[in-house]
Amino acid sequence: MSVRWLDELTRYDVAIAGGKGANLGELTRAGFPVPDGFVVTTDAYTGFVADHHLDAALAELGATGGADASARIAGLFAGGELDPGLADEIRAAYERLGGGPVAVRSSATAEDLAEASFAGQQDTYLNVQGADAVLAAVRDCWASLWTARAIAYRAEHGVPVDDVALAVVVQRLVPADAAGVMFTANPANGRAEETVITAAWGLGEAVVSGLVDTDTVVVDTAAGRVLSTVVADKALRIDPAPADLSESGGAIAFADSDKSEGGRTQETPTAPEQRRAAVLDEDEALRLAAIGASIEAHFGAPQDIEWVLAGGAFSVVQSRPVTALPDRVGPVPVDWPLPEPGMYFRASITEQLPDPLTPLFADMMATAVPTGLDRLMSELAPGEDHREGISFPVINGYAFYRYSYRALGRMAKTTPQVFSMMSASGSANLEDRWRRRLAEYSAEVSTEDAMPAEALSATELLAAVGRLVDAMAYYYTAVQTIIPMAAMAELTWNGVYDRLLRTAGAPPAETFLLGFDSEPLRADTSLYDLSRWALTRPGLAAALADPATDVASAQAPSGVADEVWQDWHSRFADHLARHGHTLYNLDFVNPVPADDPTPVVQALRFDLAPDAPDPHQRQQRAAAAREDATAHLLGGLGGWRSDRARTLLAKAQHTGPLREDALAAMGLFAPTSRRLLREFGGRLVSAGAVDEAMDVCWLTLVEAQGLAAALDGGRGLPSDLRERVEERKALARGQRLATPPQYLPQSRAMDSVGWMFPGKDGQSGNLLSGNVGSGGVVTARARVLAGPQDLASFQPGEVLVASITTPAYTPLFAMAAGVVTDIGGVLSHGSIVAREYGIPAVLGTGSATRLIHSGDEITVDGGTGTVRLPGGVDEPEPEESKVGTWVLVAAGAAALAAVVTLVLRRARRPS
Repeated sequence: MSVRWLDELTRYDVAIAGGKGANLGELTRAGFPVPDGFVVTTDAYTGFVADHHLDAALAELGATGGADASARIAGLFAGGELDPGLADEIRAAYERLGGGPVAVRSSATAEDLAEASFAGQQDTYLNVQGADAVLAAVRDCWASLWTARAIAYRAEHGVPVDDVALAVVVQRLVPADAAGVMFTANPANGRAEETVITAAWGLGEAVVSGLVDTDTVVVDTAAGRVLSTVVADKALRIDPAPADLSESGGAIAFADSDKSEGGRTQETPTAPEQRRAAVLDEDEALRLAAIGASIEAHFGAPQDIEWVLAGGAFSVVQSRPVTALPDRVGPVPVDWPLPEPGMYFRASITEQLPDPLTPLFADMMATAVPTGLDRLMSELAPGEDHREGISFPVINGYAFYRYSYRALGRMAKTTPQVFSMMSASGSANLEDRWRRRLAEYSAEVSTEDAMPAEALSATELLAAVGRLVDAMAYYYTAVQTIIPMAAMAELTWNGVYDRLLRTAGAPPAETFLLGFDSEPLRADTSLYDLSRWALTRPGLAAALADPATDVASAQAPSGVADEVWQDWHSRFADHLARHGHTLYNLDFVNPVPADDPTPVVQALRFDLAPDAPDPHQRQQRAAAAREDATAHLLGGLGGWRSDRARTLLAKAQHTGPLREDALAAMGLFAPTSRRLLREFGGRLVSAGAVDEAMDVCWLTLVEAQGLAAALDGGRGLPSDLRERVEERKALARGQRLATPPQYLPQSRAMDSVGWMFPGKDGQSGNLLSGNVGSGGVVTARARVLAGPQDLASFQPGEVLVASITTPAYTPLFAMAAGVVTDIGGVLSHGSIVAREYGIPAVLGTGSATRLIHSGDEITVDGGTGTVRLPGGVDEPEPEESKVGTWVLVAAGAAALAAVVTLVLRRARRPS
C-alpha cells in the first residue's frame, strides 16, 4: 500500500511515513486534535526513483551538492510521471478526504527525530486544490529532498545519501485565524516547567518562515499561569489565496519552516486593529500550553509543536522532539540584598573571581579570607581582633568583602603604617615578607601534595583542601601589599615623567617599564622554546599541529619515533610542572593547565607556525628601547635630578615584575586541591551519588563534611545529591548573566568615588568605555571567552574578550590583536602584559562579555579606552577616569608625585 491514513500509523512507522507522518499518526491515534489526512509512503518515493532510473543520478548529484545539482535533480523529478496505479490511489484518498484545500507536507525518514529535527529542509505546499495539483505537489515534495540546503544539512549530520527516503503528508487545510509554534520547554533557559508560545495571525508559515515578528507568551505549566506576554507589531500575515488566484498559480508559498516557491498562499497586510493586538488571550494560552504538556507527556520528551487556531479550536499540525535544549538557567538576579549592615566591595581578590562561586569554595573562603586579613592587620596593629566586622560573603553567588562601619574605622587607624610600608624603607620589608610567605606557601602546598590521595580518608581529603585554601588566602595578604607598592611606584613614575620630564617626541612612560622578565612571560617563552625544539624532531611538529592528535596519549602518532614522543611528554610535563598552576579563575572548580592543558596545546600549535613571533626577540626589542630611552632621559637631566628620576624609575621597574610574579603564584594550591577533590568526588561517583567527580564543588561545606563522614563510616548517602547539584548549577548560570555592583549599598556618596573600583556596573550603546590599558588601535573579529573551556577556540588575529585576564591567558596575548575585559584597571595584569606584547587593551568596561559576541567586528582604541561595537556611532557618556582598586594606592601615589614634582620644579628655578 502506497497510501496510509494517519490513524493507521504510530510513532514507530518512520520508515514508511517519515518523521512528521509517524508523529502525526501517533497523535491522531492518541486522540489529539490533528486535522484528518493520509500519507503517501516512502514506498511510493522509492518506486518512482526506481521506475525512472534515478538512483545513479541522485547518488552522483547528491554527493556533489550545490544549487546546480539541486536544479538538475528537480528537473529529473518534474520530467517523470507518477505510476498510474499510485496516482489513482492518491486521487481516491483525496476524494475520501473530501477534496477542497489541503496542505501537502514533506516527511523525510531523517527528520523530526530526537537527535536532529531537519526543520525546514524539505518543502511544504499549502492551499493545494484539486487532485492533479495534489499529484504535482507530491512530486515536488519528493524533489525537495534534494535541495542544496537539504543535502548540506544531511552531510553536516553524517546522514548517508542512500539512507533517506521521503513520504508526503496530505491533510485537510485548517482555515487558520492564527497559528504559531510552541516549545514545551523553554529553549532560551532550559527550564522544563516553562512553555514558550509564539503566535501570529493567519497561517503558520508566517511564523516558521520568520516573515513576521510574533507575539511571545511564556507559561509556567506546573503553576498554570502566564509568566510573560510580549505583543509584537505584526504588519503582515499569510492566508490562503482566493480561488481565482489559487487556480492561476500566481501566489507565494513557503517551505517547511523555510522559504520556497510554489503553493497557493499570499501575503496580506494585517488589519490595523490586529497589528498590535494580542493573538492569544490568557485563557487560550493556558489551554494551548495544556495541550502541549499532554503531548510532551505522551512522547516522554519536550516537544516543538506547530499549532493552528480556527473558530476557537486548536489543532496540531506537527510535533517533533526538541533537539537542542540548553542547560537549565536559573533566574537572573535583579536585587542585591545585603546579608547584614555594612559596606560591601568587589575588589582585590574578587578580581580573580569574576563568576559566581561554587558553594564549597565559597564556604571555605568565608573563613579563610577574614582569617588571613586578621593576620595581616595584626602585624600593623597588634593586640586587636581584626576579624570582628569583617567577612567574605556571597550575594547572588558573587564574592564581596564586607566591612562593618566600626571595622572600617579600625582599618583607617592603620593608614600611617600603610604609608610607611609604601615608603622606600618599607618596600624592602614588604618584598621580604612576600618572599617569606611565598616560600611558606610553596612548602605548605608541597606537604599536602606529597600525601597519596587514595590513602586518605574522605574526611582527611576535605580537610587537606581546606588547609590549601587557607594557605592561598593568607598568601594573598602578601600579594595585597606587593600590588599597592608596585602600583604606587608605577603611578608615581608616570605622574612625574608626564608632568615634568617628558619632552616633545619623547616615548610614553610605559616604554621605560617594558622588557623585564616575569612569570607570565617566562611561561610564554618556555612554551615557545618547546615549539622550537619540536620543529627539530622528525614528524613531531606536524603531529602536534594536527588537532586530531591526542597529545596526552602514550602511543606515539604515526610518523613520530617512540623515543621522540616520550621525550616530548617529559618536556611538556616539565613545562606544566613549572607553569601549570596559572589560574583562569581562583575557584577550584575551574581547571588549570596542570590538569587540562588544552589551551596550552592550542598556544603551542600557534608557536609551531613558521612565522610565529619570537618572545625572546620581542623582549629584547622592548629592553633595547627601554635602555635607549633611559639613557637619553637621564643624560639630559644631569646632577641630582638625574639621581632622583633614576631612583623613581628603578623602583617602578623593580616592583612591576614582582607584582606579576606574586599574582602568578596564587594558583599554586590549585593542582593539588583539584587532585584531592577529584579523589573525594570520585568516591561519591562510585557510590552512585553524583555524576562527575568535580560535582563535589557544588555541595556546601557542611554537606561535604557529612558525606565524607558517611563514606568513611560506610553509611548510606542521600538520594537527592544529583538534584541539588543540578539546581545549583542552574542557579549559577542565571547569576552569571548578571553584572554584580562593585560596591553596596549603592549611594550618591559611593558613586562619587566609583573610579576606585576595577569595573563598571554595566554599559550599553555602541561605544563601550573603560580603562586605558595599552595604546594602539585595531579593528578585528572578537572572540568572547567565558572561561578556560573556550580558550581552545581562540584564533590568531582575534580580539580577546573576557571577564578578566589572569596569567593563564598570557599565551593568547601572542596571538591576539587586542584585549577587552569587564574587570581591570590601568595597572592590572591584562594591561601590563598587553603593553609587553604591543597590542591595544581596554579594561574594566563592565559589560563587554554581554554586549560583544564572538564574530563581531569591533574597534579597540587603547589610547582612549573605548571599544566601538558593530552598527553605530554612539559616544560614551563622559565619566571620571578609573585607575584601579586601591584607594590608598591612588591617594598615596598622587601625593608622592605632587611632592616630587614640587621639589623638582623648585630645583629648576634660577638661583
